[in-house]
Amino acid sequence: MKAFKNTMPTPTWFGWYHILWLLIMTAACVLIYIFRKKMDRKAVNNILLIAGICLLLLETMKQIERSFSIGDGGTAVWHYPPSDFPFQFCSTPMYLMFAAGLIRKGKIYDNLMNYLATFALFAGGLVMIYPMGVYVESIFINIHTMIWHSSMFVMGFMILATRSVEFSVKTVLKATVIFAIILVMAILMNVFAHLIVPDEYFNMFYIGPYYPNNFPVLQDIYKHVPWAIFLLIYIVGFSAASLIVMLVAILADKLERKISDRKSKTTD
Repeated sequence: MKAFKNTMPTPTWFGWYHILWLLIMTAACVLIYIFRKKMDRKAVNNILLIAGICLLLLETMKQIERSFSIGDGGTAVWHYPPSDFPFQFCSTPMYLMFAAGLIRKGKIYDNLMNYLATFALFAGGLVMIYPMGVYVESIFINIHTMIWHSSMFVMGFMILATRSVEFSVKTVLKATVIFAIILVMAILMNVFAHLIVPDEYFNMFYIGPYYPNNFPVLQDIYKHVPWAIFLLIYIVGFSAASLIVMLVAILADKLERKISDRKSKTTD
């Protein structure tokens, strides 16, 4: 427990720690792109399953770290903060990677893959580009958050690079079904938690009607519009961002095909 509590200076935006993880993430994506044609669906599913298991184990360690503190005399003191329950937006890929790796085929599997390739990829990439809301002094938490969010981006990139989902706007629409389900779950959890333990902070997805949103841009919107309007903007915003991810993937795919065709004509 004492090892979990070791600290470091809080990393800065584009400081050495941030740049290091950007390089690690980029290297992983480059390797996936190089070997993408050798990765069949079975390999993709196995990698997703392993990633899901690793994130589950890592999150278990985080829950332990957040629940224990070192009291007087070096004794461990247990107190579980409800706010750390692992069902934030960026927590969901942990469950969905694991589920997709197990299910392996079918409509539910396809929709999970669609979500991981769009919504999850965008969210992970956004935090990796601007991680200032997640960096703290805890060494373990800083390692946790970088492994977590970089894996969201890398797994989404792998799904796209291996053409494990259809490159179409329909893919985003199908992914939105998963997004809607987990969003409703988060809202219901926020409402019931407030009824059961009103004095405890509990705000899954940071969209509950009882506590303000603390994320850049979203916090300003939350302050100036009714909660229902904020929720609508939240849904539309994430859906639009995921659509942009797919449009970029479609354009990149077309560009890659053109380059491949030109090389083939030159060879002929």
